[in-house]
Amino acid sequence: MARKIDLFLGRSALDAVRDARAAGDKPARTVLATAVRYLLQLLDEKAPGNSVEVRVPPFGAVQVVQGPRHTRGTPPNVIEMDAATWIDLATGAEDWADAVAAGRVHASGTRADLEGLLPLRP
Repeated sequence: MARKIDLFLGRSALDAVRDARAAGDKPARTVLATAVRYLLQLLDEKAPGNSVEVRVPPFGAVQVVQGPRHTRGTPPNVIEMDAATWIDLATGAEDWADAVAAGRVHASGTRADLEGLLPLRP
């Protein structure tokens, strides 16, 4: 991730997303993007490394977890999901195993598992 998101800005965006969802509204795209990137930043801080790529298109991706480094092409360990699923997993609103079983998380590779790292504590 190129630029670090300020703690206050990240938490404010996350609160705004939660409030919008609770009201049955869609959060503003820029606010949603900030919340997603903030949570990816927290994951990167919690589990730095290069062996697993976590993608939340179109908002961001981060390489995390210590292990073999990938340098070219598609990484061998990839986890991809939509923004709502990522926010739910990262905040503990949804369980990793449930999201995977429901098909909301697409994970490939032997190390593509975040169960022990989630939820994050923003």
